[in-house]
Amino acid sequence: MSRVAHPAGPRHAGVLPAARPPIPPANLNGLLPQLWPRTAHRAGGVLTIGGIDVRDLATEFGTPLFVCAEEDLRQRCRGFRAAFGPQTGVSYAAQAFCCRGVLRWVAEEGLGVAVCTGGELEVALAAGVPPDTITLHGSNKLPSELARALDVGVGRIVVDSGEEIARLAYLTDPPPGEAPAARPRVLIRVATGVVATGHEFVASEHDDQKFGFSLASGAAAEAARRVLASPGLDLAGLHTHIGSQIFGTDGFEMAARRVTGLAAQIRDEHGWQLTELNLGGGFGISYTDSDDPAAVKVMAQHLDEIVAAQCAARDLAVPRLVVEPGRAIAGPGTITLYEVGTVKDVDGLRSYVSVDGGMSDNIRTALYGAEYTCVLASRESAAPPMLSRVAGRHGEGGDIVVTDCYLPSDLVPGDLVAVAATGAYCRSMASNYNYVPRPAVVAVAGGSARLLVRRETMDDLLRLDAE
Repeated sequence: MSRVAHPAGPRHAGVLPAARPPIPPANLNGLLPQLWPRTAHRAGGVLTIGGIDVRDLATEFGTPLFVCAEEDLRQRCRGFRAAFGPQTGVSYAAQAFCCRGVLRWVAEEGLGVAVCTGGELEVALAAGVPPDTITLHGSNKLPSELARALDVGVGRIVVDSGEEIARLAYLTDPPPGEAPAARPRVLIRVATGVVATGHEFVASEHDDQKFGFSLASGAAAEAARRVLASPGLDLAGLHTHIGSQIFGTDGFEMAARRVTGLAAQIRDEHGWQLTELNLGGGFGISYTDSDDPAAVKVMAQHLDEIVAAQCAARDLAVPRLVVEPGRAIAGPGTITLYEVGTVKDVDGLRSYVSVDGGMSDNIRTALYGAEYTCVLASRESAAPPMLSRVAGRHGEGGDIVVTDCYLPSDLVPGDLVAVAATGAYCRSMASNYNYVPRPAVVAVAGGSARLLVRRETMDDLLRLDAE
């Protein structure tokens, strides 16, 4: 049965409505360059990444499959380094995507690594990341994680609670008769009250949330007093992170104004000059053609100007600025490749395209209402577009990968579709829901492919069962 393009229908019971259906593209075989890896091309309608036909990747490695363009990721590391210059520290936020291969690339390109659990710390160490370039985050670091960080000599520890300051003070207090160990450099995580745009769950600096010490309540100033009163700790600076998918610098400016005010208060009260200001990450990327993030060079210039101006207004020496991009480095250079299983028309509203993955490899759509771009990747098509919803194979009505997109109306089972910009938080947040093994991650470059993370098997999953 042939399928035709469906208009955006009215709200229908049991069907997630499309608030703003995308505009049908003039050419379904085209690629908007800002949405795809820099090494992505079309040849006869077939998508190639890093010089490799996606059909060959699917045949060799199976689907679903995360395909990571190595050179794209490396170029984005270099882009941040060049834009911010040697005076600014750039650390890759490993929670976006963490594996030994990627952390090795990041370190080779001169970036530090920001981790937020002991597991991410161990991956970074296994990848050969120099410990003094690692920053340890986390709102509830285990005592064992703090001890491990001290033992290997991580460069920075970002404290997030009074209990954590006490734990660090205890761990750095030498036994009687022993010389003190090297003092860890500590940053205080400050909740500035600045809320970035985006979903509530990715806005991380308002007061009613779990991260950091409230600036408004005085808790951040008290945290500084406690760190300075601990002989084994070295208060290096302040850290703030205002959220994710940030397209401009207004939020950063407000946050910088508030934390430099705290830095001036610490100087005036304690005579202590802070040497570092970490503004976190959150730099946005394009997921659809309606996204318009500022260029990294523009963001870097504005952030440098903002920090310099705020310090000048308070007669502060300008601290070393540090930023922590994650999504902006890992996100754009990776796609997810799926095989179509069924195509189902629903009440003249849209077609449901079911694929062999779903919320177990990309929960962001269900969790945040994230939007993505999807294309037919395995062949050319001149068929008219149909409004489509790309759905997964799990037992949930909200198991949606792409809420609304246009795909060719001659789509059939066995076709390959590709979802753009899935390098950040998709594989990292993947699960085994419905006992589905997590997909492989493949690196492509210069016409060759190699595994970064192998596909899980049922043996992997059953190995954990005790009986």
